[in-house]
Amino acid sequence: MSNIINYILEEDEGFSDITSNALIDEDHIVSGKIISKDEGIAAGMDIVYDLFDKKGIEITKLVEDGTLINKGDVLFELLGNTRDILLLERTALNISMRMSGVATSTYNINKKVHNINPNIRIAGTRKTSPAFAKFDKEAILIGGGDTHRFALDDMVLIKDNHIAAVGSLEEALKRAIKNTSFTKKIEIEVENIDDAVLMAQMGADIVMLDNFTPENVSKCINKLTELNLRDKILIEVSGGINENNILDYAGLDIDIISLGALTHSSRSLDFSLRIDKVKF
Repeated sequence: MSNIINYILEEDEGFSDITSNALIDEDHIVSGKIISKDEGIAAGMDIVYDLFDKKGIEITKLVEDGTLINKGDVLFELLGNTRDILLLERTALNISMRMSGVATSTYNINKKVHNINPNIRIAGTRKTSPAFAKFDKEAILIGGGDTHRFALDDMVLIKDNHIAAVGSLEEALKRAIKNTSFTKKIEIEVENIDDAVLMAQMGADIVMLDNFTPENVSKCINKLTELNLRDKILIEVSGGINENNILDYAGLDIDIISLGALTHSSRSLDFSLRIDKVKF
């Protein structure tokens, strides 16, 4: 994450901030504030603090990650070199605004679902912005969700293209069990009830019901229960689920709901940096 932040800063600065360098003396000092213009859940606060602190800016963090914030709340107070503050401004805001947006979406969805079923985990997916996955996952965690996989080495997750490449669900699961350490869970994506039953019988740890309607999820759970398989696996539902339809699934006996919408469709919160006093 530090390497990515350094790259973002380099990308934003180019060879130099020619505007600040032309207008502002090298030793100019100001104080300022970062203010929320939105309501939501704060995320990325530790990252912003470290960003300014490492540049020698005196920074006071007034809000912790996971805090519910309102419009007009002051998140940080700053004192330091004007050029340096302006150099870091956009990177600090972009990161914290996006992370807070993801955390807010996660928090809101989590709250809705847990009012109906507190045992369901709300999880993200790998549908994140390129190079920003770890920031998005951290934001999901701050919002009360589950990160799912941080990277491809976290868990075996057999999806439709793996199955197409291998030839069948059965062969894919057999190979996964044979070639994977016992320390890793094995999840497989299925598209119908019979395949869900078969994968549970063959020893999958997690069965993902992909693009199942709530009615078919319920039928699948009933079938697994009849065959004494329900308690042997975790059931994840995914595919086309968002804040508008998630409550249709919340009352079902499932373990995980994963949503790409947490990271590919969340709106960033709106923050701004305001310089309020010129020191000298």
